[in-house]
Amino acid sequence: MNGAKLRERLSKGETITMFNPHHVSPGLSARLVELGADSIFVDCEHGAWGFEDVRNAAQVIRGAGGAAIVRPDSHQRSLLIRYLNAGADGLMVAMVDTAAQARAVVDAVRYACPADHEKRLVISMIETLEAIGNIDELLAVEGIDVFFIGPGDLSQNMGYPPAPPFGQSRPQAVIDKVGFTVDKIRAAGKVAGTLVTAEELPYWLEKGVQFFYVHSDPFLRLGLNGIKKSLGR
Repeated sequence: MNGAKLRERLSKGETITMFNPHHVSPGLSARLVELGADSIFVDCEHGAWGFEDVRNAAQVIRGAGGAAIVRPDSHQRSLLIRYLNAGADGLMVAMVDTAAQARAVVDAVRYACPADHEKRLVISMIETLEAIGNIDELLAVEGIDVFFIGPGDLSQNMGYPPAPPFGQSRPQAVIDKVGFTVDKIRAAGKVAGTLVTAEELPYWLEKGVQFFYVHSDPFLRLGLNGIKKSLGR
């Protein structure tokens, strides 16, 4: 499993990228790895991936040299175990608000993979003001490799739209909360992650973020708009 390779790189202070292909496509996922993505986001919360899709894609992604990071649609223990048994290199679990929930995720991973749980990357998503309020307790949980701030759901939790219009920044209040949380994570000696655009990445890199989640859609949009402009459309 390539989750161990990602953990080793993070422990050395390196950065990791995770791209979302937005399609149930092992071929596209592998191509993104070939083009430079370190890992692929297999989104089973908002996407249409099934268990066999995860199994097939994970094999292809690893074959290309990357890692398949699966986001389940809930904390359900049996669900986490099934995705791990299907071949996920790591889990990215949404809406982890308390230390008890974080410990339950770690316990499920170690139960599912008793002989090789260290080969799977475990990512806890911080997406609410409650989670930020509990950040010290969350950071004390052993077995979480990346504490990932999800700015979209955090924005909604704070009363803002989940995403700003294309090309615009998030509300400053949300950026400040993400920055506060990144500082807490870094001060505890843990790895911070967040969702970024190409324009935002340098700022969060300077802040010490190591794990970057990137949507592929903006790059497709920019490329297509460039072609349309060349065609005079």
